[in-house]
Order: sequence, then C-alpha cells, then structure tokens
Amino acid sequence: MNYIGSKHTLTDFLTRTIELVSGDAPDRTFADLFAGTGVVGKTFKAKGYRVISNDLQYYSYVLNRHLIGNRPPLDVSRFFYLNELSGVDGFVYRHYCAGSGSGRNYFTDGNGRRCDAVRLELERLRNAGEINDAQYFYLLASLIQSIDKYANTASVYGAFLKHIKKSAERDFQLELLPVIDGVDGCEVYNEDINALIRRVEGDILYLDPPYNARQYCSNYHVLETIARYDNPPLSGKTGLRAAGEQRSAYCSSRTAADVLEDVLRHARFQYIFLSYNNEGLIPLEEIQTIMRRYGAYEMFSTDYRRFKADTDENRRHRSSSTIEYLHCLIKDG
Repeated sequence: MNYIGSKHTLTDFLTRTIELVSGDAPDRTFADLFAGTGVVGKTFKAKGYRVISNDLQYYSYVLNRHLIGNRPPLDVSRFFYLNELSGVDGFVYRHYCAGSGSGRNYFTDGNGRRCDAVRLELERLRNAGEINDAQYFYLLASLIQSIDKYANTASVYGAFLKHIKKSAERDFQLELLPVIDGVDGCEVYNEDINALIRRVEGDILYLDPPYNARQYCSNYHVLETIARYDNPPLSGKTGLRAAGEQRSAYCSSRTAADVLEDVLRHARFQYIFLSYNNEGLIPLEEIQTIMRRYGAYEMFSTDYRRFKADTDENRRHRSSSTIEYLHCLIKDG
C-alpha cells in the first residue's frame, strides 16, 4: 500500500540500527505500537521476535491481526471462490461509486460491487461458523490490501479523482497476503497507545507516530469503513465517517510532545526507538531533550524519499526527500 509514513523502503535501515543498538537476540519481545500496515512488525516476527502490535485504526488492526497474529498452516483453499462472486449493491457501491448516484468516485461501479460481495460473504461465513477468526482476518486483511490497489485516488482517500485512472479501471481480484511464520505469543491490539503502554512490557519498543497534522482516520476512512462494514453515516463530498476517538493527539503541535513523553515515562522496555523526520511537529531538539530525561540517548539518520501525496498535491515543498531520524533510548532502570 502507498501508505503515509510507511517504512517499507526503510526496513533495512531500521532493522540494522535497532539490532546494532540492542543486540541481535531474537528471542525477545518487540513492540510495534503505531503499526500501520505492519511492515516493521512483520519483519521482526519473521526474524523470531515475539511481536506486540497495535494501532488506533481498525483497518490497521485487521492487517496486523493477520500478519502478526496468524501463523501457518492456514488453509483457505476452499475460499478461492470469492473471486468468482457476482457483484452486489452493498455499502461500498452505494456510497463510494458514481453509478449509485452518490457523487463519489472512489471505485468503478464493478469493483465497488465486487468488494461488497466479498465483504458480505466474509461476514456470512464467520457468522455461520464456516470460518474461524484466523481465516476471517486473513481474508479480510487480504481484501483491504487488494481493494486499495483499485482505488481511484491520488494516494490517500482524502479525495477521489474526477475521472477513472488506469489502475482503477482494472477488474478487481482478491490477492491473498502471505502467512508469516513466527513464535508463539504474538499479540495484536486496537487501542490508544497511551492507554496500552501501561499494560504491556518487553525488551524493544518501536514508535512510529504521525509526524504532522494529517489524520489517518480522514485519509483512510474508506478502508476503515470496508474493514468495519458498520454502515456509518457519511458526511460531505468525500463521504467522511465520524472520526470519534480515532483522532490522534500526535497530529497536533499542542499535544504531540506531551503524549510522546507520557509513553516514554510509562514504557517498561529497555530499548526504545522513535522514528521521526525533520519536518515533524515536534522539533528535533525537543525530542532529544525529552528522551535524555529517561536514559542514554543516541540518534541515527538517513535520507528518505517524500511520501507520494506530498509531491503530487502539496507543491510548496522544495525538496523531494526528508531526513528520517531514528532516536534511540536505553532506558534507565
């Protein structure tokens, strides 16, 4: 997925630096508590770490419930018929496709109907006891990952395009995500990190909070609705769902530093790593000051290509790249 803040291209840098500081001993607990699409967590799971994953967004929870929570074998061969289902006029078609009269153009009519058919069938299978939770989240995560490839947007769901772009014209096909092997005991949560941090503990804590005022609940609201399929009331031209408690305090310059320090204060982890870039809401010097209060501090950095939506839609940026900092804290006590 073309995801805001994705660490896909930074995985090698992060993995190498984290293990340089904390040592290469995979029989430990690694917490990824702003998990997003699970790129970092699944990397450490595959290396043999027990992973604790969390994110405030439910679609992210679904992705990580599979990528982190599931292990092979996981037989879904009997469910390949999902790609053969005929489309239905469900919530996605009625509210996110132009042919329904909604005025919204997130998907072609055919792809919206196909998405509805698969989503409704998954709910039926689960309610009928024909699939268990592991299979349900495997298939639902695969649906979320797959349908995103057919979205008629520039990068995020803050707006749709007026005309259907080429990649969105293709006929939707459900593609199954990999099943990643790992150790027993991985955990996946869908909570506010500042509440969860008081209940979890381990060896390594990786933090990748939002860097700017761009709320994930607004930019991925369509995926949130597909994940929940809860028929929410929608508002405005773009069909936003009510954000409720999904608005993050890390997206406000008034609160970001305070909630970050709250996590550091209550974290029961020896090694804490924070990803943040040079254009984030919290100034570099303030992050350094906060982290040094809690133990030995060090910083690493690398150049990082700017997120696609910034270069496409926000022309005021002069640089095509940013500096990605990895702040490292070895916590006292």
